[in-house]
Amino acid sequence: MLKMKNVTKTFGNFKALDDLSLTVPRGAVYGLVGPNGAGKSTAIRHLTGVYRPDCGEITMDGQNVYENIPIKSRIGFIPDEIFYYPSASLEEMRKFYRGMYPKFDDVLFERLYEVFQLPKKGPIRRFSKGMQKQAAFHLSICCKPDVMILDEPVDGLDPVMRRQVWSLILSEVAKDETTVLISSHNLRELEDVCDHVGIMDHGKMLLERSLADMQGNTTKLQIVGRVPQQLEVLHESVSGRMKTVIIRGSAEEVAASVQTTNPTYFDVLPLSLEEIFIYELGGVNYEVKNIIL
Repeated sequence: MLKMKNVTKTFGNFKALDDLSLTVPRGAVYGLVGPNGAGKSTAIRHLTGVYRPDCGEITMDGQNVYENIPIKSRIGFIPDEIFYYPSASLEEMRKFYRGMYPKFDDVLFERLYEVFQLPKKGPIRRFSKGMQKQAAFHLSICCKPDVMILDEPVDGLDPVMRRQVWSLILSEVAKDETTVLISSHNLRELEDVCDHVGIMDHGKMLLERSLADMQGNTTKLQIVGRVPQQLEVLHESVSGRMKTVIIRGSAEEVAASVQTTNPTYFDVLPLSLEEIFIYELGGVNYEVKNIIL
């Protein structure tokens, strides 16, 4: 289990993390989402032991992560901006990673050449952005980490390679019970792969639970008629006679309440992760604004 408990981090007068707590269950695929500046990357740098918290603790299986070499050798990390030594080839980076990760799998490394088809020789810095990201996955998967932490992992990859990378990650989860934490703005892709989600804003955790529970606790209602007052409405929009209402509560609860008002028409629909994200962060305040210049 990967855990942050009451972590605060300030840079000068700016509080990047504000009493942040986060729990990633063993074997889970956890999506960490939030608007730009929410503190996701700062949280990730704490989880990987790059930053020391001002207060609070970051642990993996009950042990502190910061300056703990045995624990950090069990964590694989692909940052948004990848660093390679300037003249290093993929084979040279293999030797470097092998020295850092005791479970590095050379047999798997050779097999993955068939998947990524990257040059064995020549500096990685000459690769395209997408090829550099593929190289990061090639190396990190072969480290056989117990935990993989990925910051915008498939940014720069073409659609076919994105699907290939997700397939590789999920196969590792299924085979070795690898725990995966993913930070990404592509909520549609996260919805396909994640089973737990945490929504951050201004350095705090707004909501953290399984994706099934999250989707089961927020409902979209389309209705011609009156919305029952006892329902907790997060957002409402109107198009002609039709109202579209986002409501806190399960589909069964909402439907039972609406039926008591005998509406002309109503339909209860599931919300996507993107819709939940928007309305948990304040509804109309996060909608696209129509500004005429």
